[in-house]
Amino acid sequence: MKVFKFLIAIIFASSLCVIAQNKLTDFVNPFVGTDGHGHTYPGASLPFGMVQLSPDTDTEGWDWCSGYHYSDNSLIGFSHTHLSGTGCADYGDILFMPTTGELKLEPGSKDDPDSGYRSRFKHESEKASPGYYSVFLEDYKINVELTVTKRAGYHKYVFPESENSHILIDLAHGIQDRVIDSKLIVVNDTTVKGYRRSAGWAKDHTVYFYAVFSKPFESRSVFKNDKPVNNKEAAGKNVKAAFHFRTNPNEPVYVKVGISHTSLEGAEKNLKSEINQRDFDSIKKQAEAEWENRLSSIVIEDSDATKKRIFYTALYHAFLSPNILSDVDGSYIGMDGKIHHEENFTLYTVFSLWDTFRALHPLFTIIAPKENVDMINSMLRKYEESGQLPIWELASNETGTMIGYHSIPVIADAIIKNLPGINNELALKAMKRSAMSDARGLNAYKEMGYIPSDHEHESVSKTLEYSYDDWCIAQVANVTGDKDAVRYYLERSKYYVNLFDPVTRFFRPKKNGKWVSPFDPYVVSRDYTEANSWQYSFFAPHDVNGLIDLFGGDENFDKRLDELFNADTKLKGRHQPDISGLIGQYAHGNEPSHHIAYLYNYIGKPYKTQEIVNRILNTLYTDKPDGLSGNEDCGQMSAWYVLSSLGFYPVCPGQDQYIIGKPHFEKAVINLENGNSFVIKTQNLSDRNIYIGSAKLNGSYHAASYITHKDIINGGNIVFEMVGEPTNWGFDKVDRPQSYVDLEFIPIPFIKSGEKVFKGETVVELESIDGAEIYYVLDSNDPKTNGLLYNEPIIVNNSTLLKFVSSKDGIFSKVVTSEFHKVPTNWDIHYNTMYDPPYTGGGKWGLIDGIRGNENFNSDAWQGYEGKNLNVVIDLGNAEKINELSINFLQNIGSWIFLPEKVEFYLSLDGKNFVKVYSAEYKLTEYDKFEGIKHFGTKLLNKEARYIKIIGKNIGVCPSWHPGAGGKAWIFVDEININ
Repeated sequence: MKVFKFLIAIIFASSLCVIAQNKLTDFVNPFVGTDGHGHTYPGASLPFGMVQLSPDTDTEGWDWCSGYHYSDNSLIGFSHTHLSGTGCADYGDILFMPTTGELKLEPGSKDDPDSGYRSRFKHESEKASPGYYSVFLEDYKINVELTVTKRAGYHKYVFPESENSHILIDLAHGIQDRVIDSKLIVVNDTTVKGYRRSAGWAKDHTVYFYAVFSKPFESRSVFKNDKPVNNKEAAGKNVKAAFHFRTNPNEPVYVKVGISHTSLEGAEKNLKSEINQRDFDSIKKQAEAEWENRLSSIVIEDSDATKKRIFYTALYHAFLSPNILSDVDGSYIGMDGKIHHEENFTLYTVFSLWDTFRALHPLFTIIAPKENVDMINSMLRKYEESGQLPIWELASNETGTMIGYHSIPVIADAIIKNLPGINNELALKAMKRSAMSDARGLNAYKEMGYIPSDHEHESVSKTLEYSYDDWCIAQVANVTGDKDAVRYYLERSKYYVNLFDPVTRFFRPKKNGKWVSPFDPYVVSRDYTEANSWQYSFFAPHDVNGLIDLFGGDENFDKRLDELFNADTKLKGRHQPDISGLIGQYAHGNEPSHHIAYLYNYIGKPYKTQEIVNRILNTLYTDKPDGLSGNEDCGQMSAWYVLSSLGFYPVCPGQDQYIIGKPHFEKAVINLENGNSFVIKTQNLSDRNIYIGSAKLNGSYHAASYITHKDIINGGNIVFEMVGEPTNWGFDKVDRPQSYVDLEFIPIPFIKSGEKVFKGETVVELESIDGAEIYYVLDSNDPKTNGLLYNEPIIVNNSTLLKFVSSKDGIFSKVVTSEFHKVPTNWDIHYNTMYDPPYTGGGKWGLIDGIRGNENFNSDAWQGYEGKNLNVVIDLGNAEKINELSINFLQNIGSWIFLPEKVEFYLSLDGKNFVKVYSAEYKLTEYDKFEGIKHFGTKLLNKEARYIKIIGKNIGVCPSWHPGAGGKAWIFVDEININ
């Protein structure tokens, strides 16, 4: 018996040892993504926590959007709010920094850390795990440890022996924002509170704090504008305070900091509710336990520890945002700027929806459905407070960043998957409100069936993404029984077809009813969102089968997909650092490409999906600091990995299908909130055996290359037999996923040839995508009822309006309206510097065509010159008396468009010898608020000339104070007036 008990004890102890060595948190490396362009932070946070307590190494530059970059070797301090993987910067609120010796009030520079309070550190001294971070400050010999609750941060500073130990609070610190107001109040010798109100990406954002020191400070110094303030508080735009201690060798000083978005009282409540008198180690263990619980939603069994580290780090990153907005008592700041109270659900913020609708929120429908519903109810509450669903919401500010109205697929996906607790009628009402707006190109989209390039930037991407969002609205309308809405939004969901060019088989921009030329699918231009036509020409996730039909069937679609993944990786056009992680022209580092690898399944070739997904999983994710191929984007990059490594991906959120790719692990168990488990197993998986030979779902042969949400939620298992060669598994049409809009739709026709601005006459040819008949009028009548049947080119020899429409079986397309403008003079024009596409201003005659541009720089009237001067010569044909000369330029600083620093006019009789007759300068300052059109000109010249030269001198590059500092500046020019 004693021997038996001894053996049991050994087995039990061994089990505990195994458990201790195999905590899932041990597989997480928070430094992944802190190098390269991942834009993550390594500090302490809880799943969806309000607090992200992390070191800041710099506050400027694109790769410092989170405040930290692995390339640095000095840090400024530890602030309580950070963004995970965004492409824009903000937060960095409420900075604490422990120091010793001489007190310094400025952070100093990375090039000269001694110039401020920043400290050098070594990465070897850094440690980070879920909910915990530590580092040794070389300059001050202070060891820092950080941990958190959801709404509070816990600092542990182990000081050396010093007569001059300090803890600095810098309320002027922030990540690429500016302070509007701040306040610091010393309550007593252990307590301080205050707030920081800032304007940046979030235009108006306040963080309140309540901090308690474990040791009374011996003295304090409060500063405003770096000057000491004698009383216990200070307010303004530059407020700092230092609290002074005498410390013994290795003496810890703890600081507990509660934060709130609502009030000082809220910060205090949050601190006392979540930490109160609890010690640092117990909070650290609590944080670790909460993370262990979250990570255990998916348990991976695999012999490859590196793959497990990549997986659990990705799962960790997926849980970092959105972030809790409401206090422990349910108080929160609304989109209307007022304080509200909600006890029935938790309010969230940081909705990077252009990114996260694709995989992050679908992942939450599986492993965090309750939180996902709270996030959706947060979106609906924001709609009620502001009148619109979030686009990119940050700290109760709508930033308007990115495109689409992608709250809608998040909500629709949850409704279609039957997540309880969502008001479907309110959701549909909110969706319609977003879709029926006139902003962001929607006025043209509703009227014309697409967004013209000269109406709105990113016209192609917006048209395609609105179409998908509209399909999602139709799905929700179907659930609520709104048949009229189903029909209306399904029709809109086909508008993407209107920008498909059947000749090049790419999605292309149009203006005035004609394809924008020249066209090159490798060019990154203003008509695509962080992408080019290669990357956007596969975006119709709701109608993949319809897209395949546009390409001319399976074979052509297969060929074009192959071309995408094998194309030259070189990009053309404007520099776009987001386009990274390239496999051919597939860009995994940015979201528009994320679904494309799975499209082979729709044509019965899932083995090709398996090849590409395997390549991405193995080459574009690592467990190193530069282990992400692009911005983390609030969890989307990691959610792609989590789902894809499990073996499936939601190509079309809002549809109850997950497309099977290539499982990456020997076994994965998804532990569901309803108590069920879904198990994914592989047999014979190896580096060579990457292909699915067969599959069994719950013991039955599974030939389909997709599974459903119900398959997962109901629990069970799927087993994949892996082989070393491509197979025909998933080939049969019945086994392919289906994504098809069942609606008869007539695409709009287009102008094949004919110039909008012309001399003499222009010949207009019309064409339809699908061979439909075309009817047209050359006036304001409706071509549907009064149109002539088009059967030969139309000769236009005067300024006129052309309206035309496609028709098939009595169904009409949207009406296309095009303008043709005859140049009113016989003048000629020569360009010594050429304008840049697509800002052609109507082409060669654009500066003398009599059409004046408005303040919308996207309009077709403006000619744009990037990084170069305007230099044109106008030939009047004969010598004439010149009395007046003028020209218009546009300034839109936010779009990198600046007025010329100098404008000059020259006259000549022979075209060789020019005499300057006018010169004007414009001095740009950092505080220049002018936006709009500026007129440069002179009257009463009374000079004879045949040739007129006009020069507008570009400032060259964006100034140092501009967000695009160092990038090429634009000048935009329109009509030249000569009398």
